[in-house]
This record gives sequence, C-alpha cells and structure tokens, in this order.
Amino acid sequence: MTRARTPVVADWFAGEGRDFCLLGTRCSACASVFFPREDSACRNPRCAGGELVEVPLSRRGRVWSYTDARYRPPEPYVSDRELPWRPCTLIAVELAAERLVVLGQGAPGVSVADLEVGMEVELVPGVLGEEGDDETGTAFTTWHWRPTGVAG
Repeated sequence: MTRARTPVVADWFAGEGRDFCLLGTRCSACASVFFPREDSACRNPRCAGGELVEVPLSRRGRVWSYTDARYRPPEPYVSDRELPWRPCTLIAVELAAERLVVLGQGAPGVSVADLEVGMEVELVPGVLGEEGDDETGTAFTTWHWRPTGVAG
C-alpha cells in the first residue's frame, strides 16, 4: 500500500506526469485568464462579464523572480509543526502563453544558485509534506518549478 495523495488546494491542479497542469479559468467575453481559479465573475474591471471556463495553463514559463524561504509559511500550507522547518526556493514564473505570473516552490534540489531571471522552467508535480506512516499516511501534493532540461 502507498500513501494517499491529497492536493494541498483542491481544483488548482490536475493530472499526472506529462499531463500534470495548473487549472485556471478564462473569461469568454474578454479572454482574461485567472489563477488561482475564479468561479464567480471575471476580475477584469473593463469586462462586462462572461462565462468562466476552466482551462489548463501553460506548463512552461520564464523565471520572473525568485527567493529562498527561510520561514514556515502560514496556512493553507500543511507542515508538521513538530518537525524543524526546511528552507525552500520560491519561484515566480511568467507563463508562456498566458503572460500570467504564478508563484510556486522550486523542485527538490533547486536552489537560488541554480536560477536566473528569464531562464525557462517547467511545471512538475511535487509533494509539499507527508503525514503518518508509509502504509496509511498521506502525501500532500502541489506543483513545483524546475529548470528545463534538468532530470527529475
């Protein structure tokens, strides 16, 4: 038996492997794209409003900014308060097609020394944390950014 996989935030991403993607919404009236998803109304102040349709977002983009996080983030992030915090790399990525900036963690092993503004990165599935034992525990899934051409 393996750990149950539970998304950290429901309906923000879907798929496995090469089919893994972030889920956004696109307004049918003005074509604005939103992430995180918007389910109630178009956020574009110049739009009269249209139907919001779920769309998969680009899996590649360029580093817009980055930093290392040396503190434990607040909820909704899940982390075991009993364990010491492990710093991680945070990357803001401008998605290729949408021209939308999405924040996420760097994949395991990616540090700020591996990054530069403008470099291409790709979306990969990741695990934010785990709870319980290997047989009955839960893996809390999320997305990570990894420089293209780096094996994962």
